[in-house]
Amino acid sequence: MDVPRFTLGPTLEAPQRAFFEEHGFLVFAGVARPDEVEALCGALRELQAHWIATGRTSVHGIPFFRGRDPDGGAFLGRMCFTSCFAPVVRDFVLDARFDPVRRLAGDDARVGHDEKDGVVVNQYLNVPGSAYPKLGWHTDGLRDLFYLRMPQPMLNVGLHFDRIRPADGGLRVLPGTHTQGAFSTLFRKIHFVTQAPDPREVAVETWPGDLTVHDGRMWHKVDTSPRQGWPSLRRSMYVPYVRDAVLEKDENSPTPAYLRLFDTIVKWRAARARKRIKG
Repeated sequence: MDVPRFTLGPTLEAPQRAFFEEHGFLVFAGVARPDEVEALCGALRELQAHWIATGRTSVHGIPFFRGRDPDGGAFLGRMCFTSCFAPVVRDFVLDARFDPVRRLAGDDARVGHDEKDGVVVNQYLNVPGSAYPKLGWHTDGLRDLFYLRMPQPMLNVGLHFDRIRPADGGLRVLPGTHTQGAFSTLFRKIHFVTQAPDPREVAVETWPGDLTVHDGRMWHKVDTSPRQGWPSLRRSMYVPYVRDAVLEKDENSPTPAYLRLFDTIVKWRAARARKRIKG
């Protein structure tokens, strides 16, 4: 499947809407300028350093995925609520250029800075014993099923900071699965555990500054980079557009059940990786 690279304008064009409705995802080329990518990455490095230095392990009940970088230093594979702590991030995600994407979620959609997991930053590194080199097949509809409700429409809007070719691992999607029923959402694959290639999967190729949009109800995963160390680094920032009733989180918020499951699987994978290294 050839994936078109669209241009994000003041409104979504008919071909863009048609592609999204049929396949469940879009790629917009060069939405962020190189200087903006550099500024965002700098702000996120500072935030990571601050959280590591202060010994923080979670924000608003959402745990970090903490590991080691290729130099042996502490490293956060997943950081949440970043726009609440980094003004550069907050200003960027509120920029008017993203209004067409926001309206795709609904005219009344808003950025959930302190809702759900907030603005999430994923940093995948392939190093020996890494806890977060990849992410197995899953749908974000699982979160709704944990709350005993049918999967709700949800957009995953991701800004990508690195050049990712199909051979570099990265995001894979199963086009069209955003319209599946509850049974397929639950049982088509084992959430976060199944990693095997699917003959229908499509690799989403990105350049720094590209924006991807995919329906959270579709099956998607992140493959491991074949590279090792710093060359394997792949970074992306996901912005939540929400429409439900405001449900803000704070430092007293409990860890959601679906994230406790996710955290358990990540730790299990890390333990297996460490055991293979020692063996």
